[in-house]
Amino acid sequence: MDSVVNGEPRVLATDVALDLIREIQKDYPDILFHQSGGCCDGSSPMCYPANEFMIGDHDVKLGEIGGVPVYISGSQFEVWKHTQLIIDVVPGRGGMFSLDNGREKRFLTRSRLFGGGEACEIPSVARV
Repeated sequence: MDSVVNGEPRVLATDVALDLIREIQKDYPDILFHQSGGCCDGSSPMCYPANEFMIGDHDVKLGEIGGVPVYISGSQFEVWKHTQLIIDVVPGRGGMFSLDNGREKRFLTRSRLFGGGEACEIPSVARV
């Protein structure tokens, strides 16, 4: 899987997200992100100490933001492969186990569809 689609990275971060990453790295120098697939924390980007999160065999590395790897489950990637993820920050509390929790701001995933066939060509469908 390519971390770039037609010159566009699959994952980006806003400046404010990069600032929060640097803030977290003061306490936890080696971190990673995993895009949550729902359940308890909705569909939020979760930030973990790298040595405390086991990447699964089917997880997909989307790329890096601020030198920090970003992963997503393989099944969720299949649904979102046509989408560029933008990691941002908003006021609030992070996920229960995410390192942004307790900082009165949290990571949020925004998205945009790749355009112009960057992710894949959509086949024509005959209408009956």
